[in-house]
Amino acid sequence: MLHLDIINGSFELVGAVFTWMNAFRLFRDKEVKGVFWPTWAFFTFWGLWNVYYYPNLGQWFSFVAGIALVSGNLAWTIQAAYYIKKNKRRKS
Repeated sequence: MLHLDIINGSFELVGAVFTWMNAFRLFRDKEVKGVFWPTWAFFTFWGLWNVYYYPNLGQWFSFVAGIALVSGNLAWTIQAAYYIKKNKRRKS
């Protein structure tokens, strides 16, 4: 089953790279546009679940990769909430 953990963890790692790229882009742009942010919130909660779930399955590679992915999701979601609120105040 180790090979299945490595395959799954590899998907998580690729997702982490893309997620962190989005988080850095949001930090640079400081504006949320064209994104349905609840989708990010959902995947963040799912990622938190995976961080709990993978160790119970003994999938340690997926667990570590899942931490990288969910931390990127958290970074994006927190920034999005901050910039949405900040930009709303500025417009009013």
